[in-house]
Amino acid sequence: MADAVRVYHWESLPREEVRPGVTRTAFRGANAMMVMNWLEPGMEKRPHSHPFEQLAFVVSGRVRFEIGESVVECGPGDVVRIPPDVVHCGEALGSEVALNLDVFAPLREDYLHLTAYQEPDFG
Repeated sequence: MADAVRVYHWESLPREEVRPGVTRTAFRGANAMMVMNWLEPGMEKRPHSHPFEQLAFVVSGRVRFEIGESVVECGPGDVVRIPPDVVHCGEALGSEVALNLDVFAPLREDYLHLTAYQEPDFG
């Protein structure tokens, strides 16, 4: 018999405050992870890099991404790739909270604490 399939809803998952104006939660599989970010207008940008490939999808609002030497503005439905080890950051534009879904591969061990609620899914 197969294990029970569980369905989760982003709004009901535990959130972590990264810094003022930025909160996030995550959902993972065995080899990849999705991280939902709530970016508030006026949030502080923090350029960084990591060894993970990142696919960013803007769900709502507008986000300005700085990726290496490029600057792009994205709105609902837009997707952008951030290669591994490239310095990047994002910030909310306008007056509404932006919802940005990031997909990381491989799985980010440093974000596993965000998915502790899923421990029963992986036995």
